[in-house]
Amino acid sequence: MTEPRRTPLYDLHVELGGKMVDFAGWEMPVQYPLGIMGEHNQCREKAAIFDVSHMAQVELHGEGAAEKLEALCPQAFTTLKPGKCRYGFFTNETGGIMDDLIVSNAGDFIYLVVNASMRDQDIPHMRANLEGIEVREITDRALIAVQGPKAEAVVAAHCPAAAELNFMETTVADIDGVSCRVSRLGYTGEDGYEISIPEGDAIRLTRLFLENDDCDVSGLGARDSLRLESGLCLYGNDINGETSPVEGNLTWAMQKRRKEEGGFPGAERIQRELAEGPAKLLVGIKPEGRAPARAGVEVQCLEGNTIGAITSGSFGPTVGGPVAMGYVSKGHGEAGEKVNLVIRGKTQPAEIVKLPFVQQNYKR
Repeated sequence: MTEPRRTPLYDLHVELGGKMVDFAGWEMPVQYPLGIMGEHNQCREKAAIFDVSHMAQVELHGEGAAEKLEALCPQAFTTLKPGKCRYGFFTNETGGIMDDLIVSNAGDFIYLVVNASMRDQDIPHMRANLEGIEVREITDRALIAVQGPKAEAVVAAHCPAAAELNFMETTVADIDGVSCRVSRLGYTGEDGYEISIPEGDAIRLTRLFLENDDCDVSGLGARDSLRLESGLCLYGNDINGETSPVEGNLTWAMQKRRKEEGGFPGAERIQRELAEGPAKLLVGIKPEGRAPARAGVEVQCLEGNTIGAITSGSFGPTVGGPVAMGYVSKGHGEAGEKVNLVIRGKTQPAEIVKLPFVQQNYKR
């Protein structure tokens, strides 16, 4: 067993009372003294800072990097304009999702961010398959997410260029004398930024943002409840190497040309499911009452037959009740359908609902 790694912000987390846990091999704050619900509300109402430095930042250098990346993903990257970002995913030969990621056209190179838990898969995967492309992992920079309706005011006070960005746009800009990559995106459903900062300046710039009365720190617990309310998938829970993008309700993330032409791993299955429909589908599920339905809970139709299972579930502070996502089999999944959840041997009524549970507030 190796010791968990620490991000450049570790000392600040400890100073601010962060409860540190091992997450994907990193010591990360699950919450602070404010508590998960308070941190969740901080992000929905004002601005919250999350340390996401455990995620892998990668640069792809070389001619034809975007075209070669298309051979691994069912997204269109050759038409991605400089300064633009796109959500995507690697697929395997059976059409399952290997990992999801954010890809940005940084002008001279492709910049991408992949999940912490999958970096040891994704980086060798790219090195093995992107012939002639230098796959450069960035190990000397922190990554923070400033999220919430006040995020623009918090960041733009020190980086005016941030206010000029729209959702899914990126730029390199100066923040208090430090060159940073600023991208307008995130994983909470709120407006906000992910900012790549040289590790030596990470704590100082984070403190600079925290000087704003509308800004506070938030941990992994709030990040999870925020993304779930916003209908955003968690890799390893809601999507994995066996589920296809069609089953995961992610067809919106595949551009028309890529759906039609194929040319990526697992294209045969994915194109078949696009035409015929998938065997199961990821949906939103709202349990009645106050008790959350956690991952693994069985979903039954009203006749008592098993039709699926919960993949993510928690209490939604903004919704004011439990929220969940899960898969249901073909023939089910219409919004408004009543189902039962089997929790500790007892059935609990629930309803299939349209995602997201909370309106996304991106700046478009």
